[in-house]
Amino acid sequence: MKATKLLTTASIGALLFGMSAAAHSANWRYAHEEFEGDVQDVFAVAFKEYIEENSDNTVQIYRFGELGESDDIMEQTQAGILQFVNQSPGFTGALIPEAQIFFIPYLLPTDEETVLEFFDESKAINEMFPELYAEQGLELLKMYPEGEMVITVDEPIRTPEELRGKNIRTMTNPLLAATYRAFGASPTPLPWGEVYGGLQTNIIQGQENPIFWIESGGLYEVSPHLVFTGHGWFTTAMMANQDFFDGLSEEEQQLVRDAADAAYDHTIEHISGLAEESLAKIQEASDEVTVTRLNEEEIQAFRERAPEVEEEFVEMTGERGQELLDQFKADLEAVMSE
Repeated sequence: MKATKLLTTASIGALLFGMSAAAHSANWRYAHEEFEGDVQDVFAVAFKEYIEENSDNTVQIYRFGELGESDDIMEQTQAGILQFVNQSPGFTGALIPEAQIFFIPYLLPTDEETVLEFFDESKAINEMFPELYAEQGLELLKMYPEGEMVITVDEPIRTPEELRGKNIRTMTNPLLAATYRAFGASPTPLPWGEVYGGLQTNIIQGQENPIFWIESGGLYEVSPHLVFTGHGWFTTAMMANQDFFDGLSEEEQQLVRDAADAAYDHTIEHISGLAEESLAKIQEASDEVTVTRLNEEEIQAFRERAPEVEEEFVEMTGERGQELLDQFKADLEAVMSE
């Protein structure tokens, strides 16, 4: 398990000191939730390279744990300490309830090509979400998928009944908790920094993540049974502090948008084949790992429980959530009918 750096008074002080000169130094600060070389880091590095190759500005990247956990870096972005942040809707859902839509199981298809086309063309993604983020002082620059979600557990499972009684780690996201309750498990919210130890000591018996994160975080070492249920994709969002972004010149705003577009294209190319590569690394590293891919009949037993999660999403988010869900489904239907 990789060591986590703790947020220190000194590091916060250095950030606050830099704020006073931010408008003049053009040294922009960007934090994300993952380790070096993971998908969010690939995006951040590509963004940084584009900015620095096409302007005199510089970008300082902060990886997981260097400035705290996900909630910490979002607070720092809203406060203007950070200019850019990458945070998944799993954590943003507490701030923007509608962002929890990505945790309605079986809403998104598992086919990578279809998922990518949806993110490119969706009105819900590209028009409705920016408005929701703007209400929280955030300029949404890109939403993008990272990989299919995979459950790891302490023993192979194939049915919701076999999940009953198992504590499955979830992010602090009410709808994700609702999903695992519907699946028969006991959702157990835990910060990422406590997941490895929780699995190791059997406080939790499982968790979900994209396969590359299971590999890079070493989770297979303490939770070796991988189950592909086909229930969703891990999605993330890159955004800017809106006051900062609005204060940029039109040329610099376009530079930032172009950098985000370039980083998106690079990252989408990066994730192609990443799941297979990561799974191969896991299987090579451990003889204890098992891989269970549910068949259509087995998946249907889980899919039948999705409508109750969808209902809970609408109860949480009201009319706006229903409008977003309707648009989401219309966008998916348009992509899948092409």
